[in-house]
Amino acid sequence: MTAENARCIRLAVVQHVMPVGDPEHSRKHLADLVEEHGNADLIVFPEMFIPGYDLNVVTARSSDLAEHARTGPTARLVQDLSQRHDVTIVVGFLERADDGKLCNSLIIAAPGGDLATYRKSHLFPAELQVFEAGHELPVIATPAGILGPQICFEHAFPAIATTQALGGAQILVIPSAVGADHEHLIEVRTRARAQDNQIFAIAANSNSPGFCGHSMVVDPRGRVMAVAGLEDVVLCTTLDLSEIPAERGREPSLRMGRPNLYILGRHADTA
Repeated sequence: MTAENARCIRLAVVQHVMPVGDPEHSRKHLADLVEEHGNADLIVFPEMFIPGYDLNVVTARSSDLAEHARTGPTARLVQDLSQRHDVTIVVGFLERADDGKLCNSLIIAAPGGDLATYRKSHLFPAELQVFEAGHELPVIATPAGILGPQICFEHAFPAIATTQALGGAQILVIPSAVGADHEHLIEVRTRARAQDNQIFAIAANSNSPGFCGHSMVVDPRGRVMAVAGLEDVVLCTTLDLSEIPAERGREPSLRMGRPNLYILGRHADTA
């Protein structure tokens, strides 16, 4: 199955409590979950799943928690698992860039393809002194559909999702670490980003202490297909990609936008 002819995608969204600062444990747990759900086409894990999301720990222990995006132990593991199980894996990790800076990043490993990396481009204020922001909003073709990766706070920027949808993304994958008592942000933003662009949206959120869980899968009409509470769970469902053109036929808002108006409040040629 290729990204071009994929129709029904078997999805698994992981929401499991993970320790902070124990990447070996996290990688072992990731491998066990992929083995258990290896019949899926796409498996999505939360933000910073490997080191755990704690900015103090990340700062103090970056020398042993940060990894290279292509040659680090997480990259090698997910690439091997992806090939052996014929599954696309999206997982959050702490990246050490070639210039030594830290990035809050995702690895996207697809069978038969090269590893892709996404660096969080819109950092939450508390992250600004810890991470280097990314500078791209990619869409990534995989056998499990064309993915538009985002991370957590980027939920809050509708233009990100629209940029990726216009670039061909079929599924927004949004690993997150949304704090406790903010479930409403996951629900409102995930459903809005999906319905705005007639696209699937997957919020894979942490349920570790201090975070709210509530991972969610939303269809192109903005309807919730699957949702978690605060428990350890793997949400399993099937995405029918033919729903995207069908919904866009009913409401062609994405192709009828006027971006010149949105940037300046008027036509660019009148500036």
